[in-house]
Amino acid sequence: MEKQYFVYIMTNTKNSVLYTGVTSDLKKRAYEHRNKLIEGFTKTYYITKLVYYEMYNEPLQAIAREKQIKGGSRQKKIDLINRNNDGWRDLYDEI
Repeated sequence: MEKQYFVYIMTNTKNSVLYTGVTSDLKKRAYEHRNKLIEGFTKTYYITKLVYYEMYNEPLQAIAREKQIKGGSRQKKIDLINRNNDGWRDLYDEI
């Protein structure tokens, strides 16, 4: 089985802070964020809810997409989430 790479967006319970990242193990990484096991931005701002992700087979594609999303406006990120997860439900249990 080919390794997969994920670009993801997480938020806090109020959906007021957005965090975009890339990983090869989405379940593990989201778990780490949810349980505040990673020092830094996501721990400080209580980023615990996975609201969006995309899957790639090539790491460079995933990294390029992460940079594209991060480089976009907050509104573009919100629009991306709304197109795919209109209720901003936590997708953690679906991965």
